[in-house]
Amino acid sequence: MSLLSNSPSPAADPRLAALTAWLQATGLVHAASARPASEDASFRRYFRVDVLPEHRAVHGATLVAMDAPPERENVPAFLKVDRLLAGAGVSVPKIAAEDPAQGFVLMSDLGTTTYLQALNHDSAAALYAEALSALVKIQQASQPGVLPEFDRAFMLRELNIFPEWYIGKHLAAALTEKQQQELDKVFDAILANCLAQPQVFMHRDYHSRNLMWMDEGNPGILDFQDAVWGPITYDCASLLRDAYVSWDEELVLDWLIRYWQHARSAGLPVKKDFDEFYKDFEYMALQRHLKILGIFCRLNYRDGKPNYLGDLPTVMEYVRKTANRYRDLKPLVKLLDTLEGTAPQVGYTF
Repeated sequence: MSLLSNSPSPAADPRLAALTAWLQATGLVHAASARPASEDASFRRYFRVDVLPEHRAVHGATLVAMDAPPERENVPAFLKVDRLLAGAGVSVPKIAAEDPAQGFVLMSDLGTTTYLQALNHDSAAALYAEALSALVKIQQASQPGVLPEFDRAFMLRELNIFPEWYIGKHLAAALTEKQQQELDKVFDAILANCLAQPQVFMHRDYHSRNLMWMDEGNPGILDFQDAVWGPITYDCASLLRDAYVSWDEELVLDWLIRYWQHARSAGLPVKKDFDEFYKDFEYMALQRHLKILGIFCRLNYRDGKPNYLGDLPTVMEYVRKTANRYRDLKPLVKLLDTLEGTAPQVGYTF
């Protein structure tokens, strides 16, 4: 159900009916004012609701209600990470009311303007500087044993979404035994690099659709419930090699150098040599982008969300440019050339 289309009615939507009743019981908001607040690639839904006049001094004019079916979404993880990030001194929603058993959360409204909407050539330098500064704060707060580990099995599961959904479903292709071996070698090279990187708190989706532009405390940070303990370059890769907006390589390099310098001065365990750090950044971004190619196809073919296919060309350009720069990754480009040159014309071509 798209939250940007006609609003569902409680009568036809049992979860919305339950959410409405819960909101009414909080005594904080006018439950009948709930309207769709955003679209999400997950099973979560968000509704903006009007705060009752007597509570506006504390909560503002509106709050956001999250409906996250507990059998599909991890609300306790959301609440835990919200507290962690608030403790790190970055802007995340303040929790006004919660009911993890039902999968309902009522939280502060971080506004309606995402980074994706606010970014342009005039604003980009300042917005990215603020986002990377917030990232350093998050990483400085890192402690092992607090969040799930982004380990080899986890990374490999993500990588395997690429052959299943991008190659198998989108390109309608089947790998030969030799091609599978070549892809496995590329995966091994990516995993070896990523697993050797220093580990910190990792948001895992730190990009322009999950960062909100705010007048104070910019950026507002959302969609953090999948945070893990993982490679230090991952969130930089999410932000600067964003699937939804791309920038000239010279700009990305400049922003990444500034982050690296800030991280070093803050005592974070980044590589002392920037060239080595940049290679780590590229391999990490490639792991993420291969996963994204598969996920965007899965969202289309399995979940009926075709809009994500429009972002495939941006992600594929990242993949090809990165793989072309490193000897142990070049077999991936050759494989893509073969598959995309012979595959049926399904959906988008590159």
